Amino acid sequence: MSPLPQLRIGHLQIGSPFVQAALSGYSDWPMRLIARRHGASYTLCEVLLDQFLVTFKDRARNKHFLYLTDEERPVAGQLMGAEPEQFAQGAARLAAAGFDVIDINFGCPVKKVLGRCRGGFHLSQPSVALEIVRRTRESVPANIPVTIKMRRGLDDTQESRDNFFTIMEGAWQMGIDAITVHGRTVKQRYVGPSRWEFLTEVKKQYPTRTIIGSGDLFTAEDCLNMIRTTSVDGVTIARGCIGNPWIFSQCRALAAGQPLPPPPSLYEQRDVLREHFLLAQELYGAERCGPQMRKFGIKFAASHPQHLLVRESFARIKDLSEWDGVLQKWYAEDLPGCYPDPAVHRSTTECA
Repeated sequence: MSPLPQLRIGHLQIGSPFVQAALSGYSDWPMRLIARRHGASYTLCEVLLDQFLVTFKDRARNKHFLYLTDEERPVAGQLMGAEPEQFAQGAARLAAAGFDVIDINFGCPVKKVLGRCRGGFHLSQPSVALEIVRRTRESVPANIPVTIKMRRGLDDTQESRDNFFTIMEGAWQMGIDAITVHGRTVKQRYVGPSRWEFLTEVKKQYPTRTIIGSGDLFTAEDCLNMIRTTSVDGVTIARGCIGNPWIFSQCRALAAGQPLPPPPSLYEQRDVLREHFLLAQELYGAERCGPQMRKFGIKFAASHPQHLLVRESFARIKDLSEWDGVLQKWYAEDLPGCYPDPAVHRSTTECA
């Protein structure tokens, strides 16, 4: 079995092809840092609106959106918006904040996003999409790579397919460094299978370009299979890594020809859960981080053999003492953990 490719984005040597996706409401600094510490080679912040960035005020309540540290580099800022000029201004703000890559979101399928002509809506208007690409590339310093996240089209019509390739071809010509392709359409949202065969087609058409695959990546085996079957240069793990940072080290083990590591024991889970909370407390402060961490605890619970009961406990926590109480109750004995049920992650519909 041939070794996997080493991922490169522009001049950046990323290395391992297993990437943490941008996840709205999730991929903040604590989550990204935990992912990096468990083997993710590269991470993306949660998608930010151009309007928000243009009017951004550096206040304590907002600082988490642009917060990053050297330990997590390289890290990308992902941007979403409707109007090319404002989009470019937002991209410049992300570059000034220190992000190593600027990622353009042309893939979000959320209804309210589409209704405001953002995200996946741009796949229906290639001229506007390419104007956004052009202005973004021009507004960002040449040493900062610019990338795009796309779905395979707005829907399954020939027009949508043609629009997809018009945008992709135009983007390469404008100097885009990599494109992530999700194998579902915008209309599908998260329902139905991701068409990996479309990724194969795209990679065959652009064999020398950096193509990153996305869609239906819930286990380490899924990630290896996508790379092996489609020949994409890397994979971006979205819902499958929420509360499951171990998926990155599992991917690396399989890629090295080693057996799949066992799921993390309860003590291993406990240590990461506490580490994650303390990082969140550092970023958000003691008063704000408790409610913020509930959704993470709920996702982490999927690796516990009593996941439904543990999930209920995490859903009610308010602060570190209550978080520690859950750990003392449910993680007191170092029992074997379990691999999360992919169906749990498939029920999540974050923008990715």
